[in-house]
Parts: sequence; C-alpha cells; structure tokens
Amino acid sequence: MAVTQTYPVTGMTCQHCVNAVESEVSGVAGVTGVDVDLAAGAVTVTSEAPVDLEALRAAVDEAGYVLA
Repeated sequence: MAVTQTYPVTGMTCQHCVNAVESEVSGVAGVTGVDVDLAAGAVTVTSEAPVDLEALRAAVDEAGYVLA
C-alpha cells in the first residue's frame, strides 16, 4: 500500500525550484512519486513505506531549500 505525505518547503519561487526539489527528492530511497506545489510551497511524496524524514530533509537541503 502506498504512503502519501505532504511537507511544507520554504524558499521555492519558480519552476527551476520545483525541478530541483523534484529531482533531489526522487532520489530518496523508497520514493515512488514526487509532486511539488509551488503555490502552496509544499512537496507531496508517495512511497511504498514511510520515508526517512532526515533523508527527505537532506534531499530538500541539497536542492537549496528548507523542509519546514
């Protein structure tokens, strides 16, 4: 059963930001889907099991943004 979780992300302002976050979060172990909502300032992550929050935080940080 898939797990879907939405997290607030601060600092995103444009499509480049969206692409960077999608790219990094897609690389987190277990992630099967990523949807970044620029207007809402959030990323929705779909996975087969709960994703390690610190791994997700590190991926968003690597993209240059902050998992709030």
